[in-house]
Amino acid sequence: MQKNKKKKIDFSKFDVHVHVPAGAIPKDGPSAGITIATALYSLFTDKPIKKNYAMTGEISLTGRVLPIGGLKEKSLGAYREGYNKVIIPEKNRKDTEEVPEELKDKITFYPVKRFTDVVKEVF
Repeated sequence: MQKNKKKKIDFSKFDVHVHVPAGAIPKDGPSAGITIATALYSLFTDKPIKKNYAMTGEISLTGRVLPIGGLKEKSLGAYREGYNKVIIPEKNRKDTEEVPEELKDKITFYPVKRFTDVVKEVF
């Protein structure tokens, strides 16, 4: 019996655009952009994401990771849910100063500039 091989995908042949309208769930911004892109990358390449990573950041159409708001609150939430690695936009590096000292010892922040940096870190 032959193993079921997955076809390799040539990403240069198509673009994916995910639009999440407001609907009934209030949102303050597109800070789940790199998370959604990472999930799609995992699906298309059949590669699992390393464990214990939380992430936040808007992603531009060209792959730049843009800053977000509420890093302190998002970090607290990530830690409460059991994550000890948090990928953040490079432009939010300064906001880690607002994170309580006792939490800084328990979380490692990974500032990124581009989506390719996210891919290198989690796959």
